[in-house]
Amino acid sequence: MTVIDRTDARDVRLRIRAGEITTPTAGLAPGFVQANIAILPARYAADFERFCRLNPQSCPLLAMGEPGDPSLPALGADIDMRHDLPLYRIYRNGAVAGEVTDVADLWTDDLVTFALGCSFTFEHALMAEGIPLRHVEQGRNVAMYRTRHDTVASGPFAGKLVVSMRPIHRDEVARAGAISARFPDMHGAPVHSGDPAELGIADLARPDYGDAVAIEPDEHPVFWACGVTSQAVLEAAGIPFFIAHAPGMMLITDRRHPAA
Repeated sequence: MTVIDRTDARDVRLRIRAGEITTPTAGLAPGFVQANIAILPARYAADFERFCRLNPQSCPLLAMGEPGDPSLPALGADIDMRHDLPLYRIYRNGAVAGEVTDVADLWTDDLVTFALGCSFTFEHALMAEGIPLRHVEQGRNVAMYRTRHDTVASGPFAGKLVVSMRPIHRDEVARAGAISARFPDMHGAPVHSGDPAELGIADLARPDYGDAVAIEPDEHPVFWACGVTSQAVLEAAGIPFFIAHAPGMMLITDRRHPAA
């Protein structure tokens, strides 16, 4: 039996494609960029692309496919979006309609793939430079919250900014911000630190997505724009059909993390 290397992006994708990996992708293929995914009918693609361009911190556009083409050559020579996520989430008329491990039977010649930058890149850099991340240490998904701040609308796509939160020691907040700012294609610098009420967040213990984590007395909550914004506005638009990655089930690309 051929042994496939879990540290190599292409080999991990082959295992995902074969159904051998069905778990969240955090920690797989270290050093390679992972991407949020949205797949939608071509008639909405121009408006959604414009939405991403207008909201680059929450929806940094890494690559966009051609209608009907499941490949993303800008991110990997053999990517096939019909098979290369561990788990897909299917939406119909703005509501979750199910989750599947393969979308070949749902693929049509007008579907367009969007790959958006993911916070795994700056998290990798933060940890490499000695800034711990509690949700990673505890094996949890990062806490995410809807804010009261509007995104810039495009066509049917509009809604509130979603942010992710990480507790950071008060002496490291500025350094954490400077590190993440080096990665503008992966959400970049924080949008806020400190009082969550300024973002319209009432209770950090009750995230809208992900898992709550404790904040110690010597820490500040630090908030970054989050790629879940894209899924939230797609849901709110109520379009008849779109596909996204299930939480934590990202596309592993062949692009290396930028040098920090």
